[in-house]
Amino acid sequence: MANTPLMPKATAVWLVDNTSLSFDQIAAFCKLHPLEVKAIADGEAAQGIKGLDPIMTGQLTREDIERAQANPGEKLKLADRKVRVPETKRRGPRYTPVSRRQDRPNAILWLVRNHPELKDAQIMRLVGTTKPTIQAIRERTHWNSANLTPSDPVTLGLCSQIELDMEVEKAAKNAPPRPEGEVPADTLLPADETTSEDAMAAAFAKPAEKQPKEEEIDADAVFAKLNSLKGGSDADEDDEDEDQR
Repeated sequence: MANTPLMPKATAVWLVDNTSLSFDQIAAFCKLHPLEVKAIADGEAAQGIKGLDPIMTGQLTREDIERAQANPGEKLKLADRKVRVPETKRRGPRYTPVSRRQDRPNAILWLVRNHPELKDAQIMRLVGTTKPTIQAIRERTHWNSANLTPSDPVTLGLCSQIELDMEVEKAAKNAPPRPEGEVPADTLLPADETTSEDAMAAAFAKPAEKQPKEEEIDADAVFAKLNSLKGGSDADEDDEDEDQR
């Protein structure tokens, strides 16, 4: 990196042994933590590392060191290199440590489920796998499909959150536009819609209880029924009188 000295720990060892710079000054120059520099000074870290003279390598000048020693608040700056070495770009799939390779199928399953918009080439860049493996996990023909558990590749240490966000953003830009007004079923509604007064009132409003429907009363039918009952009672009385006679 352009702002990092060559062999930072070896440079820190030399500065600790040969200068009176503070731990913060050495840590800022070597891109290390001050506690790590303190551990180097105490002999608890970087044991067996030979110090690298930053003056001999052209990274610092004697005047820079003396000026920083006189002013503890001043930070050392890396001298401009006379020869520019082009940075080598990594080609091919990402290298995955042997201890993490068994987690790649779980990471692929997580990416396929949570980010279906990602292309196979993007998943290959993120977790360092092959296209046949991704296809087998998509089609559930992987030899260990029954035991796979979706796991976040960032949590597993297979990629960084920034790399994942960049690939997801790139896939979203390349995705075909949705028809206007169409909202996918698995997408949450905007917060301003779900927290509006109408939405809150509709969510907490109690449905009105249904009242039993009153039956309409037909007066003619009621009187006709009473008359029939009355006529029946009169006929019974006449029968009793005849029996008594």
